[in-house]
Amino acid sequence: MTMPADLETDAARLREAMTKSLATDDVFSDPAWHQAVETVPRHRFVPGFYLPADKRDGQGMTVWEPVTAELDYGRWLAAAYSDTTLITQFDGDEVDWKQPAHRHGGAPTSSSTLPSLVLRMWTDAEVTEGHKVLEIGTGTGYSTALACERLGSANLTSIEVDPHRLETAANALFGLGHTPTLAVADGLYGYWPEAHFDRIVAACSFRAVPPALISQTRPGGKILLTLSGWLYGYARVLLTVEGDGTAEGHLLSGTVSFMSARTHAAPAFGNPAHWAAGLPEAYRKAKHSPERITAATEEAFHLRFLAQSAAPDAQMTTVGEVVHLIDVITGSAATLTPDDGAWQLRQGGPVKLWDRIETVLSAYDAAGRPGPETFRLHVHDGGQHLRHPQMPGLPLPRI
Repeated sequence: MTMPADLETDAARLREAMTKSLATDDVFSDPAWHQAVETVPRHRFVPGFYLPADKRDGQGMTVWEPVTAELDYGRWLAAAYSDTTLITQFDGDEVDWKQPAHRHGGAPTSSSTLPSLVLRMWTDAEVTEGHKVLEIGTGTGYSTALACERLGSANLTSIEVDPHRLETAANALFGLGHTPTLAVADGLYGYWPEAHFDRIVAACSFRAVPPALISQTRPGGKILLTLSGWLYGYARVLLTVEGDGTAEGHLLSGTVSFMSARTHAAPAFGNPAHWAAGLPEAYRKAKHSPERITAATEEAFHLRFLAQSAAPDAQMTTVGEVVHLIDVITGSAATLTPDDGAWQLRQGGPVKLWDRIETVLSAYDAAGRPGPETFRLHVHDGGQHLRHPQMPGLPLPRI
């Protein structure tokens, strides 16, 4: 299919509409970001992507439909200028967008993040003129382009662990005249050749704050990143780096999640039934329902992160009605089985996983159910600690 002659006209119209729809958000309190969104053609960065089909397949997996201008011009361009995350890669597999195939299930490993979140990240990091910035996770390059428009290419370094992703992003960026420093690098280690930075902004999540990022940030500089883990609990944190190499900051409100840095991905745990078979027969009634951390609510999103802080190596899966907690590091496991409106708990191994989580949930209730913005994160002496004045210390995993 030949691209329509009026593509840029159509794109400009849709971009204007998207900019107006985003203007209701306070991220546009800085008119320079408004101008960047009006200027950057997002469609140049997403020649192909996947959208979920209306129905799942026979095995209950999500069916992902490829979308390109050749397959459906209208759907492709409308999605490119919607406030939607567009999945561009699954399981690290490169896609031939000339002959893309439907996908059944899979783990997204690259995307173009929804524009409102991109803007929120840059503004929450308090990025402004004159700042030297490191972006972790170039992805498609759309976020990078917005920052180039706002700050100038000379002030921006963007790194990406996937060389194919970076090559595609570089072609789009250079084609629009943007020339930031681009490098293939693991965000866990930052990018020393361009250090030190005034701001570091990560578009992926980490199990813990990487020490290299603190070392590469100037005293008084800020790091904005998302902490996650194997329970898929998420919290964004804005840290200020001190001259002594420590950092302190607070959690930000909202339900934002990012793909994990690939080196922090969860290990496979095998068949949950095998883990359950080794548990003692004795059980007790659980003090808290697992639904407190699995429900589709903002509070459960926050509680899942707190639970993860207490049991950082645990993973969770549900088979039938039984909830399984599995820790492959220590060999610990637990099951929660519904029973007449309650939950029966069995657990074994050196770490009593649900006991740890219940302790945090009970402390949270006793503290009056405080929101994420009331928690402080302290990074020092090779570790990090989540603190709240009404709750006990919550150690987070070291790296």
